[in-house]
Amino acid sequence: MIVNPAARSERARALVGRIRGLSRDVEVRVTTKPGEAKALAASAAGKSYRAIVAAGGDGTVNEVVNGLAGSQANFGILPIGTMNVFAAELGLPQGNLEKAWQVIAEGHTRPIDLPSANGGYFVQLAGIGLDAEVVSRTSPDSKNALGPLSYLITLAQVAARKPPKIFLESADGVQRDGSFVLVGNGRYYGGPFVLFKDA
Repeated sequence: MIVNPAARSERARALVGRIRGLSRDVEVRVTTKPGEAKALAASAAGKSYRAIVAAGGDGTVNEVVNGLAGSQANFGILPIGTMNVFAAELGLPQGNLEKAWQVIAEGHTRPIDLPSANGGYFVQLAGIGLDAEVVSRTSPDSKNALGPLSYLITLAQVAARKPPKIFLESADGVQRDGSFVLVGNGRYYGGPFVLFKDA
């Protein structure tokens, strides 16, 4: 299990303790910096674990998925992060570690598509322009203090400026322009908002 505690606080230490208490059969690794979850997942993929679990939010899920891409490892999620959109997409229990762990422990699996963009993989959404800028400009401190509201505050700040123009050309030669592009592998965007109803 790869855990992103999100903060070095007493609350984070207590959460890691609860996660360790879920099972004696689990090897827990706690990340300390960006990119570490991807490296830990890649290392674990070559070993004989039954599943590699991301305990965190969508950022942790993304790192672990990118570490596991191309392997045959089963992937599990304990949704404990600021945003848990992909966990919601899968219908995983939110806010209840024990119930989410039970899904993993009972071996419930399903195949998912693994699209790629810019040399990386994603399971829920890829964004260019406005969306990507909001995610990159939302600080970890803001996420820790405000949770999902931090993204809305950053969105208001970014949207107040004139957006860059993006030009797209499809394989059949059709050209379009706009200020952002979203590619959805799941229905949800930014939480419980259904943007891609047929995904």
